[in-house]
Amino acid sequence: MATDTTEVKAIARYVRMSPYKVRRVLDQIRGRSYREALIILEFMPYRSCEPVLKVLRSAAANAEHNAGLDRAELIITQAYADQGPVLKRFQPRAQGRAYQIRKPTCHITVAVATAQ
Repeated sequence: MATDTTEVKAIARYVRMSPYKVRRVLDQIRGRSYREALIILEFMPYRSCEPVLKVLRSAAANAEHNAGLDRAELIITQAYADQGPVLKRFQPRAQGRAYQIRKPTCHITVAVATAQ
């Protein structure tokens, strides 16, 4: 008997946040159920929870509408943040110097599937 698990994903690209800070949140929800992850993200004190929550809800909506899966049975199979392009800006400093500021971006990917 072959196990046919449909994995549905959602991606948020060019999120203006460091991938290191986003990974800290994604490590907490990876492998958990959809409802459990919603509760965890709702009460975590990090700013990166907001875009992760948005991507998670989008992945659940994709699973429900595109693949016909039930939200109550979803498990987060993959959750990762890749580095995006870095915006380079300059801050004026004393005596005519310029100090470089790096504003990192990241691509957040969350994949969900039904529990087997």
